[in-house]
Amino acid sequence: MARSQGRLSHGVLLLDSEGLSKFMANDPRVTGLIRTAQAKDTLVALSNLTLIEAWHAKVRMDRLRRHTSRLEVLPVSDAITWRAIDLLRNANLHGHKYAIDSVVATTALGYAGPRIIVTSNADDMNKLCGDRVRVVGV
Repeated sequence: MARSQGRLSHGVLLLDSEGLSKFMANDPRVTGLIRTAQAKDTLVALSNLTLIEAWHAKVRMDRLRRHTSRLEVLPVSDAITWRAIDLLRNANLHGHKYAIDSVVATTALGYAGPRIIVTSNADDMNKLCGDRVRVVGV
């Protein structure tokens, strides 16, 4: 079960849609990253936009709900929206292609301590985050 933000000691591990897909497929690497993070009392989460991005007709809703119940689903606030635009602007990237990546990156950057993003878009996340976030490609 997801832990509330106030009880965490440090950091965040965020999944993008491919990270979520791998988690739902019981990928040992992604599952191991999540278990390790939770054992360290690190927030394991995803953006609510990631849920929308991950949805397609072959996804079973019961599995999606069961797996996301173990994670914290984070909303996209106005502040995150504007910081995501700044990230895009600073990286010379276009919102049409990189909108959700920029929200995930901005969300990670909003946390203190270790910040990890599990993603299939490692190059894009590195463009957005630089060395401020550990990017794990899956």
